[in-house]
Amino acid sequence: MRCPFCQNEDTQVLDTRASDEGDSIRRRRRCNSCEKRFTTFERIELAMPVIVKKNGSRTEFEPAKLRSSLMLALRKRPVSADAVDGAILRIEEKLRSSGEREILSGQIGELVMRELKRLDKIAYIRFASVYRSFEDVAEFRDAIDEIDIERKPPAALKSPGKSAGK
Repeated sequence: MRCPFCQNEDTQVLDTRASDEGDSIRRRRRCNSCEKRFTTFERIELAMPVIVKKNGSRTEFEPAKLRSSLMLALRKRPVSADAVDGAILRIEEKLRSSGEREILSGQIGELVMRELKRLDKIAYIRFASVYRSFEDVAEFRDAIDEIDIERKPPAALKSPGKSAGK
């Protein structure tokens, strides 16, 4: 580690401790040249993958853009800011833990849809209509039917031709 005072690279670690939060290491150091002391911190840096758009161009992941998309779908819906923050954190964690250096924008769209389905069904349909480019009412109906099937317990799903009272 280079000394911030004299730029000498010969420094000695005097003390090492974990931070109070446990997410970094604090090291107290002394320069062997000028003998001044300083502190350094080591933190894990997990880089987000680069986003590969449909046209093949690449861009950095932007959490603000993710939040904007979620908020647009959730506009005027009864979903708390904490719930939105939780969804964003889950998406970011999935991206980080994927271990991929690049990820297709479509995969992020699918992660967003999964989170919106958990948060608010109307917001999910709004987002899906744009994301999947619905062109007619039948596509809306299919998306709504998909939600209805997931919402109903298995016993509520009956085979055609059987009645409940027999």
